[in-house]
Amino acid sequence: PGRVVMYAGLQELGVANGEDLKETLTNCTEPLKAIEQFQTENGVLLPSLQSALPFLDLHGTPRLEFHQSVFDELREKLLERVSAIALEGKVEERYKKLEDLLEKSFSLVKMPSIQPVVMCVMKHLPKVPEKKLKLVMADKDLYKACAVEVKRQIWQDNQALFGDEVSPLLKQYILEKENILFSNDISVLHNFFSPSPKTRRQGEVVQKLTQMIGKNVKLYDMVLQFLRTLFLRTRNVHYCTLRAELLMSLHDLEISEICTVDPCHKFTWCLDACIREKFVDNKRARELQGFLDGVKKGQEQVLGDLSMILCDPFAINTLALSTIRHLQDLVGQETLPRESPDLLLLLRMLSLGQGAWDMIDSQVFKEPKMEAELITKFLPMLMSFVVDDHTFNVDQKLPSEEKGPIPYPSTIPEAFTKFLQENRIACEIGLYYILHITKQRNKNAFLRLLPALVETFSDLAFSDIFLHLLTGNLTLLGDEFALDEFCTSLFDSFFLAACSRKENVHRHVLRLLLHLHHKVAPAKLESLQKALEPTKQSGEAVKELYNQLIEKLELRKPSPAEVTETPTMELPLPTVPTPASR
Repeated sequence: PGRVVMYAGLQELGVANGEDLKETLTNCTEPLKAIEQFQTENGVLLPSLQSALPFLDLHGTPRLEFHQSVFDELREKLLERVSAIALEGKVEERYKKLEDLLEKSFSLVKMPSIQPVVMCVMKHLPKVPEKKLKLVMADKDLYKACAVEVKRQIWQDNQALFGDEVSPLLKQYILEKENILFSNDISVLHNFFSPSPKTRRQGEVVQKLTQMIGKNVKLYDMVLQFLRTLFLRTRNVHYCTLRAELLMSLHDLEISEICTVDPCHKFTWCLDACIREKFVDNKRARELQGFLDGVKKGQEQVLGDLSMILCDPFAINTLALSTIRHLQDLVGQETLPRESPDLLLLLRMLSLGQGAWDMIDSQVFKEPKMEAELITKFLPMLMSFVVDDHTFNVDQKLPSEEKGPIPYPSTIPEAFTKFLQENRIACEIGLYYILHITKQRNKNAFLRLLPALVETFSDLAFSDIFLHLLTGNLTLLGDEFALDEFCTSLFDSFFLAACSRKENVHRHVLRLLLHLHHKVAPAKLESLQKALEPTKQSGEAVKELYNQLIEKLELRKPSPAEVTETPTMELPLPTVPTPASR
């Protein structure tokens, strides 16, 4: 079969092949003469060459080697010529030449030595004849061998086939995101949100999809449709990130054919600059507001796409960080949230982003209504926490002769807990405020607000992104892990309360302990070790992390020899009576 493929299509063109030679030799009386005649008829027909060939024979160069090198040289020249034809003369003329060439050569497409030429001709044709495309599509090897330019022409009319090509890439993308969130490297400096948008767009999946789409609007629309469908099916927000990254990757390459027809392009471009800075400044805020206000009647469907762009965790992160910063500024300016247009715009965009799933699911394209109490009650409450911190810090610095030290407020308003349970935007901002105080190493505020996280809207406090950021920020409070009160609040009351029902929480706690186990008091560590032991239902990831933790703890245990030797190294200390006043 291999030899048949080698000569595939030659007979159709009237060119003799190996089979013809075999037949000639079988039916002749003088084989040597027959071979000589075959060589003359099918060799390189150059008169000047005939006298040179015996010269090669003297040097022991086989004819096969000579013909192969001539063939390779001619093929390279032909490939160069095809690429040149694709760029010269009038458009119709150049494509007519290529179509004629394809017609003549297509029958040899399965011949390995000629295939590159046929593929090159097809690659340069903006519209390969339908019949040829069907033949390529029907043959797995041909389909695999053809250039992406040809595949695009096949894909645009075969959504299912295109879906089969894209699907593994989308799975890989989600897996990569989850691997970062569950990474064993816990750091406050390098977390999920550290890479810049431009760096993220260089990722393998985004680059492959960008190449597969090229300038083809139809394929771009198909990918967006896949992303919307998967987002609806799974609620996985990483599909929203990919939606934005793909558009900005095409923007980087200046693919105007697509960027100009995507109504989200300028909005995404502006938001991308904010994500890069991790802050929405006043100038960009006004630009973003202009886009939202500019959605015309009858074009509300664009809100579905804009909401998906705003639902990207990188966008939510930027909007939430900007909101916390605005609230702190308002405390300094003694201004209420309702009096800050910039803050209200941030809330409007957060609300649109958080409402993406509902909007795309219901197909009702209008901005979600903002609850007045979020602005009039919840945000002022957060500002009062900031004031509590300022007051406490000032009190600590005052001379305390007349009065004892003022304790840090330990209770939280019931309304705060209620907001975190019932209002999605309040919950998101509340969680980011807790990340903010943890990053400031504000242990008092952290322990005060932590109980409110046990029950939150849609369990947001147990989402992977929040726990990834929280575990990173908690490394700054490493020394507090030696204190029983701190560990009881963090582990017993918060983490362990959810471990049994949420495997991802179990994984995040183990990640944290792998990093900070040496800071935890031995007795507490022992009880945590028991509480975190995997059950039969636990997944492989939990078991793997738990085993890693046990290995680390084993390494820390001193060997029996060390334990007996240690005391002999020390000199006995004289006993000193302790003061009775203690």
